[in-house]
Amino acid sequence: MHTRDALAAGESVERIVQLGAWEESRHFYTEKELAALELTEAVTVLTDGFVPDEVYAKAEKHFEEAELAQLIAAITVINAWNRFGVTCRMAPGHYRPGQYK
Repeated sequence: MHTRDALAAGESVERIVQLGAWEESRHFYTEKELAALELTEAVTVLTDGFVPDEVYAKAEKHFEEAELAQLIAAITVINAWNRFGVTCRMAPGHYRPGQYK
């Protein structure tokens, strides 16, 4: 779903493919994008039971307060959708870009 929307919006295949290895492919992304990716991973995994202070502080440097709140909300909602999909055994691949506008 997200890949199809990103491609339809003009994102490069190269940057999309590298997302799974963003830590090793940092040169493909801006510092702001890297802060968002790191925050996304921290919120999604919660390895230590919380988002590390340094990860949050890095995101705060790149995003205004309202942007940061929107980013956290988006991360949380997408995580919820993914959990619904996994729980309900939804089959990926049926989405068309713009289908849910």
